[in-house]
Amino acid sequence: MGTEVLLDVVDGVATVVLNRPEARNGLNLAMCLALREVFEQLDSAADVRVVLLRASGPAFCAGADLKERTGRDASWVRRRRQASFAAYEAIERCSKPVVALVHGAVVGSGGEIAMSCDFVVASTDTTFRFPEPHWGTVGATQRLQRVIGRQRAKELLFTNRAMTAAEAHRVGLVARLTEPGELDAAGAGVAAEIAKAPPLSVALTKQAVDLGAETDLDRGIRIEMAAIERNLADGGWQRGVADFNGSVKAAERDREG
Repeated sequence: MGTEVLLDVVDGVATVVLNRPEARNGLNLAMCLALREVFEQLDSAADVRVVLLRASGPAFCAGADLKERTGRDASWVRRRRQASFAAYEAIERCSKPVVALVHGAVVGSGGEIAMSCDFVVASTDTTFRFPEPHWGTVGATQRLQRVIGRQRAKELLFTNRAMTAAEAHRVGLVARLTEPGELDAAGAGVAAEIAKAPPLSVALTKQAVDLGAETDLDRGIRIEMAAIERNLADGGWQRGVADFNGSVKAAERDREG
């Protein structure tokens, strides 16, 4: 892994950083390969409880780096696009909860990266734009519509307009908003809350939600039951019950005191 993507793990929290600030973190082939490598590594990392994905510099990601396509043929561009799809998939399939912390410009491929995460925390100065058709290409046609709906996705893709963080929050692309300058602290708080839960129950919950989204309710319930059985077999659920009972008793003592 080169310098395009940085990785740091502290107390069970992995921080992945898009690190091409001089190019506004434009997604190039090297970054695609690095993202795939680091998320495949994190998927099986026993010491990691949660992953935060953020970016250095004033923009989260200004989209695909079109400069690297100069002088390339269609075959190269096709392989490059396949590399980006593999990177998104590696993020999406990571068994750990992955939270995107976005700020500034989130354009094209930057939006794909963010939507590949489990949810997005955004600074209020963030803007989202999906200009692929206006750049003479095709992209963001699948994840975007699944997140915000078909008509909204078409409107953004066809017009190339910028969507504010407030609108993105309203339509479900962003889960939480934070003030500029407070994004890292907000991310640390989210990571700390996630890390409190038993790792297996969180992993099984993520898997059940993702698999359930691909089927009907009846099959989704069967997926959840299978996850429950696996969780019961592990025995870690007993800690959750003990923690809950402990918190109830502490609350009762506080009321009596």
